[in-house]
Amino acid sequence: MGRAARVQARCAALDPTGSTAAVLWLDYDAPDFLHEAVLPHQARDAGPALHRFQEGLRATHDGPPARQTVLGHSYGSLVVGTAARDHGLAADALVFVGSPGVGVDRADGLGLPVGEVWASTAPDDGIRLAPAADELPRRVLRGLSPLAAVLTGRDDHALWFGHDPADPGFGGRTFPSGRYGHTGYWDPANPALDGMARVVLGR
Repeated sequence: MGRAARVQARCAALDPTGSTAAVLWLDYDAPDFLHEAVLPHQARDAGPALHRFQEGLRATHDGPPARQTVLGHSYGSLVVGTAARDHGLAADALVFVGSPGVGVDRADGLGLPVGEVWASTAPDDGIRLAPAADELPRRVLRGLSPLAAVLTGRDDHALWFGHDPADPGFGGRTFPSGRYGHTGYWDPANPALDGMARVVLGR
């Protein structure tokens, strides 16, 4: 079962009388390699397309207005955050999991009520070790390899692309994740899956 389908299935389990649709949006040029993922330009380039997609979902929905939640994982969280910051998103909630930063340092920079900005990062997710992007050149100059420079951590909550959205200092809300690494947020046993579904349902 794919990630979107797992969120939809968990929503159905939590609210059997409701109706939830889940869409996986991949209409952008994502980074292929780690050294590309420390640059924000692909996220910036994706922003207009995601903005148009969300506007289209809102405009074509029949019946009463539906609650729309946009979820971004890893570099995808930067795509979502950048689109929200620069273009606005037709969304009622934003969710970031395993995020390297979302392009802003505070939740109130995303154009939604801060109570509808959610994040979770697993305790063993390697993204926690990501230094701020402006520190990478200094680490390389100190003799670290590019890969080591990317993966060597820091003590505060600054990640590649801004303040960690899963830190309370970001100003949004958080939900827990188990120790399932960077790709395990959709594992059926991970409490993060419940967290995502509850945000989608507005609970």
